[in-house]
Amino acid sequence: MYAKKNLIYTVVTVIFVFLAGWQGSHYYYFASEHSSRVPSTRTPDSKLTIDNPKSVDMSLFWTVWQKIDSRYVNGDQILDDQNFIYGSIKGLVNSLHDPYTVFMTPEETKEFEENLQGSLQGIGAELNVEDGFLVIVSPLKNSPAERAGLLPGDIIFLIDGETANEMSLFEAIMNIRGEKGTEVTLTIIRENVKEPFDVTIVRDDITIESVTYELLEGNIEYVSINQFSDNTGDEFDEAVGDILLNNPDGIILDLRYNGGGYLDIAVDIASEFISGNKPVVLLKTRNEDDNEIFYVDNKVRLPEIPLVVLVNKGSASASEILAGAIQDHKRGIIMGEQTYGKGSVQEIDVLEDGSSLRLTIAKWLTPSGRDIEEVGIMPDRVIELSPEDLENDIDSQLEEARTYLTNL
Repeated sequence: MYAKKNLIYTVVTVIFVFLAGWQGSHYYYFASEHSSRVPSTRTPDSKLTIDNPKSVDMSLFWTVWQKIDSRYVNGDQILDDQNFIYGSIKGLVNSLHDPYTVFMTPEETKEFEENLQGSLQGIGAELNVEDGFLVIVSPLKNSPAERAGLLPGDIIFLIDGETANEMSLFEAIMNIRGEKGTEVTLTIIRENVKEPFDVTIVRDDITIESVTYELLEGNIEYVSINQFSDNTGDEFDEAVGDILLNNPDGIILDLRYNGGGYLDIAVDIASEFISGNKPVVLLKTRNEDDNEIFYVDNKVRLPEIPLVVLVNKGSASASEILAGAIQDHKRGIIMGEQTYGKGSVQEIDVLEDGSSLRLTIAKWLTPSGRDIEEVGIMPDRVIELSPEDLENDIDSQLEEARTYLTNL
């Protein structure tokens, strides 16, 4: 039903990925780039129509336009009709109060697409706008942001001394991005910390291995999925082959700090663990006829090995789809912290002038029908990392998971 975009990061966003400057904790697609992987029911040139145009009175809009155009004091210097149009559209979109629905000008859209296709440099963190504040959803694993100690839930108050919530999201992105070796100073507000504090981060190349794995003591296989991208399926397939050769007594699937990615990759990975013709995720749209259920593909190779899934506040979107399916079907134990709570789907329409609209078009639910938007997945066993654990680089969540599987 939904076509896949040409690379994972949208983000999301949404969560925007600051390794390249754009959001990554969501899955969504470009409506103008259909994919055979998840076919679309919409056409690239579809246009919004109003059933009764006469019911929309635009006279007030044109009155304000004309007053600005004729009387604004600096009009001769800065007024531009096209910027009027773009600003008006952004105001229309912003009136939805949906941080995941965004209009981008041609320049912003081009920057977005180039970031997705080129080499990535930045700090490596996924961010979202929440209640008007720029918030860290997840620092990427082994990124400058993670090494600097940034945590999910941190609010970025200042960027190099400039107030972040006075910037547009795109402006904030561009101020945080930069060339490898340069510095950016973020002023952070953190829960349970009395005063804001500065974190200076040296920007770097950001490389993300989708899947890493190793055999731990006690014959426990540890598999970390860092994102759900084009490469993730092949990398996880290779990991499963090695896991079967090792014949482990348990598997730890680490989805912490994984901001998401493609829906179908999450379904593919769930299919390795869940047997039977069972649902993985339900998509609910405005038109009930377009609702869809995604099922496992019945190619399960790991249906019986005891499983623990690790999650935290940085686990979002596709990570939550996978964790929710595992939990609902009681295939494994979810451990760690409550997840982020990103339960919507975005579509990207590239418009005729090169601008684009990222629009929330669906919600997704877990197999049992749970809506996790702003709620997240609650672990079966809540294990929070203490400040002392973080300071001393102690992973008590991973250790608890290993101990649990060893004692089965």
